[in-house]
Parts: sequence; structure tokens; C-alpha cells
Amino acid sequence: MLTLAQASDAPSRSLLDYIADGRQVGFIIIGLSITVVVLIIIQLVRLQREQLAPGEQVARLGELLRRRDLPGALAYCQDEENSSFLTRVFGAALLRVSRSPFGGLELRTALEEAGQAQTARLYRGVDAIAVIASVAPMLGLLGTTIGMVGAFDTLRAGGGVARPDQLAGDISVALITTVLGLIVAIPSTAVHALLRNRVESLVGTVAEIIEDLAAIVEAGGQQPQRQAPSAASRPTPPRAGVGSQVGGS
Repeated sequence: MLTLAQASDAPSRSLLDYIADGRQVGFIIIGLSITVVVLIIIQLVRLQREQLAPGEQVARLGELLRRRDLPGALAYCQDEENSSFLTRVFGAALLRVSRSPFGGLELRTALEEAGQAQTARLYRGVDAIAVIASVAPMLGLLGTTIGMVGAFDTLRAGGGVARPDQLAGDISVALITTVLGLIVAIPSTAVHALLRNRVESLVGTVAEIIEDLAAIVEAGGQQPQRQAPSAASRPTPPRAGVGSQVGGS
């Protein structure tokens, strides 16, 4: 009964008290948690259909290409004010075509390579979240190790005997840093997977837009009529990865 009474009289602890018990490693993990939240917000804003391929840019490029104004389309894509996934891919392809002796014959290859480069750029932004998701539990393990080493040092200093309150601080470091690391890592891993799927979906959507624009170039400025290919002539879709979607078949 005395023990229960003492426990009930113990002061309640706030979340900040528990974080403080994690000491330096705990504060580093908290810093990582703030960083990952900022990164997630940035990616959620960045990975929008209107951010990657704004409707006004699609309309403007389509207008220029139907007029067969390839230099004008290239200048539009290279304008920093129009920078987007769409203009970076199409602009790089048009620049390569303008410099190549093969001209428009190289358009598809140029689009595919530029698309792969820009898709990799999107993935790099998302993968920064995965880095934090991997580092956070390792920092938690580091805190656990530091706490256990401190506890054993306390026992050694006391000749193998120590009161619980003497060990409590080091054990708190060991446990709290582990918890903090997992709290950061688990949701970060889940969000990373969701954002990678979103990148793949958006790249596929933008690839269809780029395919339509490329078809206008190949049709000599005329709006191409989509026709379903026959079973014999239908190309096998590429399976190389997300980047190949941008280049088309």
C-alpha cells in the first residue's frame, strides 16, 4: 500500500520531460522528425498534376507546335518562369533535336532520356524521406547503447551495486531514444512508399501529355487523330521502368 501511495504522489511528467530524458541523441531525433515533416509537406505540394504539367503550358506548347514553331516552343520551355517537369523534358528533347543531324527522328529517344532524368530528380526528392526513416532507428539504437554503457558504468562505480534511481537516468536514455527513433521511422517509411507511388502515377499521366505533343510534332503541326492499333501492329509496352513511360513507345 505504501508503494502505491508513493506512486500516486509522484509528479506527472510531460512529453517534454520524456524527450529531455533522451538527452543529446533524443534531441537529434526530434530534429530529424521536424525535418521529415517539412520534406513531406514540400513533396505533397510539389507532386501535383498542375505543378508537373500546368494546363496553360500544355495549351501554349500545343499551339506553338501546331504552328510548327519549334524554335518558339524551345524558347518557351527554356524560360525560367515556365520551369516544370513538362517544359524541362520537352525543352531538353527539342534542344537535342535542333542540334542533331537526324532532326525529328531523334525526338522519341530524346524525350525518353530527358524523361528518365527528370523522373530520377523527382525520386531523389522523395528518397530523402527514406534516408531519415533509415537513420532515425539507428540513432535510437545508438541512444540505447549509450544508455546501457552508462548504466554499467554506474554499477562499476558502485562496486556492482547501485540503487534504481542511480540507474534510472541511463535506462531512460536507452528506452526513450529507441521509442523516438521508431516514432519517426514508422510513419516516414509509410509516407515514403505512398509518395513513390504518387510519383509513378503522375509521371504516367504527364507521359501521356508529352506523347500527344510529340505526335503533333511528328504530324507536321497537324492535330493527330488517335486510332486504336490492330492486334498485329500494337507495340509491346516497355517494361524498363517509370522513366521509359515519358519517352513513349
